[in-house]
Amino acid sequence: MAYAHARRVLPGFGLSLGFTLAYLSLIVLIPLSAVFIKSAGMGWQAFLDAATGPRVVASYKLSFGTSLLAAAINVVFGLLLAWGLVRYTFPGKKLVDALIDLPFALPTAVAGIALTAIYAKNGWVGQLFEPFGIKIAFTPIGILIALIFIGLPFIVRTVQPILEDLDAEFEEAAASLGATRLQTFRRVVFPTLLPALLTGFALAFARAVGEYGSVIFIAGNIPFVSEITPLMIITKLEQYDYEGATAVASVMLIVSFLLLLVINGLQAWTSRRTGREA
Repeated sequence: MAYAHARRVLPGFGLSLGFTLAYLSLIVLIPLSAVFIKSAGMGWQAFLDAATGPRVVASYKLSFGTSLLAAAINVVFGLLLAWGLVRYTFPGKKLVDALIDLPFALPTAVAGIALTAIYAKNGWVGQLFEPFGIKIAFTPIGILIALIFIGLPFIVRTVQPILEDLDAEFEEAAASLGATRLQTFRRVVFPTLLPALLTGFALAFARAVGEYGSVIFIAGNIPFVSEITPLMIITKLEQYDYEGATAVASVMLIVSFLLLLVINGLQAWTSRRTGREA
């Protein structure tokens, strides 16, 4: 026992826990607490007026709505992309696999400018929809595309290792028992992937809610139409309305935390259910 204790690389539990809590407090807890403390000094009525104005509420609906929709779309197409990368071999596979991480490495402002140039009415893609009266850039559709772009890698990189570790013998056994491909996927593959899909969904949603750089250029920033909540916070800061900015930020923090809490609860429940079935 003494030898095992001497071989430990990390220090004891007390010191490790203290360092972890101190680091977490400095990086996460104290900055977030400052937002709530600043908002608390406003008074309840002033907080409600700043956080529930018609323009602000419209930005909430746009930011959270497009973030949820983008994350849901990425779950479907991210799964298909991960499946193709794991289960099939094709020319340029390594290049496609490398391009998945491009949104991580690309500066968000560069991504926003590139997407705006492509989907503007005179862009490569935008001009194809212009004759039909469909406008992509400077509309909520453009915001949705930008959020899909920055959120896709979270789904692929979360699901890909689970697919790689998934033993094909279970699928072969299901097929030998007469199960169709759809039944095999629904009863054998999908339950194993569900916790990873929920994790990827939560990560993609969290990134999309706070995204600013890649969205600000393609959004158009039209009040009540394409104005996102992070822009509302920046606008209030530029107007020296610090209390109003912290009030809006507090609402975003609370709603995001509650949504992520629900998603993590679902992930834990599906993990326990999968373990019992196994």
